[in-house]
Amino acid sequence: MVVLWALVLAVAAGLAAAYPPNIVLIFADDLGYGDLGSYGHPSSTTPNLDQLASAGLRFTDFYVPVSLCTPSRAALLTGRLPVRTGMYPGVLEPGSRGGLPLEEVTLAEILAAQGYLTGMAGKWHLGVGPQGAFLPPHHGFHRFLGIPYSHDQGPCQNLTCFPPATPCNGICDQGLVAIPLLANLSVEAQPPWLPGLEARYVAFSHELMIDAQRQGRPFFLYYASHHTHYPQFSGQSFVGRSGRGPFGDSLMELDAAVGALMTAVGDLGLLGETLVIFTADNGPETMRMSHGGCSGVLRCGKGTTFDGGVRVPAVAFWPGHITPGVTHDLVSSLDLLPTLAALSGAPLPNVTLDGIDFSPLLLGTGKSLRQNMYFYPTYPDEIRGVFAVRSGKYKAHFFTQGSAHSDNTPDPACHSSSPLTAHEPPMLFDLSEDPGENYNLLGNGAEVDQEALEAMKELQLLKAQFDASMTFSPSQMALGEDAALQLCCQPSCIPWPTCCHCPGIPP
Repeated sequence: MVVLWALVLAVAAGLAAAYPPNIVLIFADDLGYGDLGSYGHPSSTTPNLDQLASAGLRFTDFYVPVSLCTPSRAALLTGRLPVRTGMYPGVLEPGSRGGLPLEEVTLAEILAAQGYLTGMAGKWHLGVGPQGAFLPPHHGFHRFLGIPYSHDQGPCQNLTCFPPATPCNGICDQGLVAIPLLANLSVEAQPPWLPGLEARYVAFSHELMIDAQRQGRPFFLYYASHHTHYPQFSGQSFVGRSGRGPFGDSLMELDAAVGALMTAVGDLGLLGETLVIFTADNGPETMRMSHGGCSGVLRCGKGTTFDGGVRVPAVAFWPGHITPGVTHDLVSSLDLLPTLAALSGAPLPNVTLDGIDFSPLLLGTGKSLRQNMYFYPTYPDEIRGVFAVRSGKYKAHFFTQGSAHSDNTPDPACHSSSPLTAHEPPMLFDLSEDPGENYNLLGNGAEVDQEALEAMKELQLLKAQFDASMTFSPSQMALGEDAALQLCCQPSCIPWPTCCHCPGIPP
């Protein structure tokens, strides 16, 4: 598929875009900074993503604000820190009473108001709620095909391997309903057979593009793949082919899906009119070892505020508009909403945004205006505030805490056994020279220069000012859970929850 869409690249590069552009936003799950070939992995089979990176703009310093699924996805779609939207602490469960508040304005709502046909395929994880109140169709998506939370939040035995009778690694969560596949607000299958999902999502996406073109309107596709979250799965044609085990096979299928999406855009003659952005929700889950992904040169992974948890791969591709290259500018997933609003001509919502428009960087007319990043832990509180702050090339850690998600690394600071620790003075790192956060510039035996001291003072001031200005919204997770809110294809059936089993229900 690399060849198929690359062949039309030269033609598309000479075309002027019809504004507003179509938008394809591809979001990987638990994909590490070092997992792609274009980011240095020596054996990953990712030719389509590598081609996207070489023909587009590759980001070296692209961040998420929290290294966990629910808060990261909320930040992506709202341009707001999760503590503002109540999407903390931890993640939403299948029976959670809460979800992304309906008063929050999402990227899909902004683009739908501009005439876009909006669709989402894949993992939602921003709440279900009573009568599905928090699902994508209530947040601006005209069409939705996917699973409302992580595919391990329910029994997954024999759902992840090909053929279906093959014993699988990972038993996932027990005592919950089987994961449902939703078509808009209806259960299509419960549980779905996971190795067939990616092909379904690609077909759904292709149909969205075709229908938008027929209607003469732009489209917004949010493609939130389940790959490469544990337990990994992949379709028959990818099993055992990557040479990197189940993780590599699932990454290989994700890469092929990207190639299929690009081919679909090219076949419709829309490459020059379509902005494609690829990134991920957080760093790798190293507790899974070879089943969990790779942070590359970065420290720790998912669940921590070290860069291995919050710095992710990212690529932007728009031939004729984005000049191929690499940027070291500081950018965040928070910035996507204001940037895509600017490119589509949409007004910004009348709320406090934490994102900054970086369209000048994309279009080659300027730099990213982001100077600072503030990182909350997965369980934040207003007393401690942000755990880490980056400004320019410097990053300070005021608090650190390990995470079970980052177990099984050689670094004990990553592990769940590493307690919440306050650092006074803060740990300070120069990420331009030390991206692995190995050498504390203020540590014992370090020769502290004047520039580092000034940087420390500036970062301390930034933290103090930011924490003082932040007001936490009430936590949606604090609303608790109700088992009856779990989606079931046969409501009120018995015995619960095993009776919620309806493979192949028509949408």
